[in-house]
Amino acid sequence: MSGSSMAVLGLDPTAERLYRHFLRNPHTSGEDVHLLHHAPPEEVTAARERLIALGLLRVDGTGELAPTEPELAVDRLIRVRLQTLHEELQQVTQARHLVGELRREQGAGSRPAQDVERLEVLSEIRTRIDDLAFFAREEILSVEPYTELTPENIAHARPLDARCLRRGVRIRSVILGRALDHPPTAAYLHELAAQGAEIKVIDALSERILLYDRQTVLVPADPADTSRGALLTRQPGLVANAFALFQKIWDEAADLPGPEGSGDPAAYPLSAVEKLVLAEMCRVGKDETGARNLGISVRTYRRHIAELLRVLGAGGRAQAALLARERGWV
Repeated sequence: MSGSSMAVLGLDPTAERLYRHFLRNPHTSGEDVHLLHHAPPEEVTAARERLIALGLLRVDGTGELAPTEPELAVDRLIRVRLQTLHEELQQVTQARHLVGELRREQGAGSRPAQDVERLEVLSEIRTRIDDLAFFAREEILSVEPYTELTPENIAHARPLDARCLRRGVRIRSVILGRALDHPPTAAYLHELAAQGAEIKVIDALSERILLYDRQTVLVPADPADTSRGALLTRQPGLVANAFALFQKIWDEAADLPGPEGSGDPAAYPLSAVEKLVLAEMCRVGKDETGARNLGISVRTYRRHIAELLRVLGAGGRAQAALLARERGWV
């Protein structure tokens, strides 16, 4: 049994991951947190209720969840185990070393902005990327020179990407044009674009940048060898330079080509969201009303309208509505 696991204290893996999550991100909503752990919502809900019952999580004055201090949390779990499993007394009491490890995790979320953090384990990098995307509020920018995405990559990214776009987070991404030669990758990129993501392509690309809310940047520790880990920083100067580099690459890149066979606007494959936005645009006058009816942000609603105007070649919404009716789209 691993010395860093809380299973000895009676916590299952889902409950432990959830408690550690709130140590890193205290006083946050538990909404959609199951997406970060790629677990069924009911499993995460059960783990959350167990942590609350054990006193490891509490609801603060704003209705958000906050973790109990590691010292208290470990002591409470030890008392529960000692009451029911006396024969494991020695093993349980030795688990107090977890306090130091949990303290380090708690401190990881409050590092000074000028720190540069090195992440060396692939699983740790992926977890941090998921956390940063999950809590992004305004914008996610990326430059990624991949040539294809595996089915596992797509399945992992889809729910988090969709959640960000539903919340109105602006996603701008530059990718290699060769990635469109891989059908599953091209299909997913067009799926993201249909949901409001802005994607551009470029012929040659070596940089790799992930930038969140123009406050946090993640880059490879060694651009020539990504297996050597990544660097994460919130230092304003480094973030500003990363954004300037992203903007330069973005300006030089070309718009994502439409899906194959979409040269004729009448053949353009409207996504389910675009169809709903188009219907609302023709039916209501205010963007706020249309966005509210669809349960999406006004920003996302307007991005969809802008894309529809482009595809239809319309100079305004009235003309777009007329052209859409002529093509049988509404």
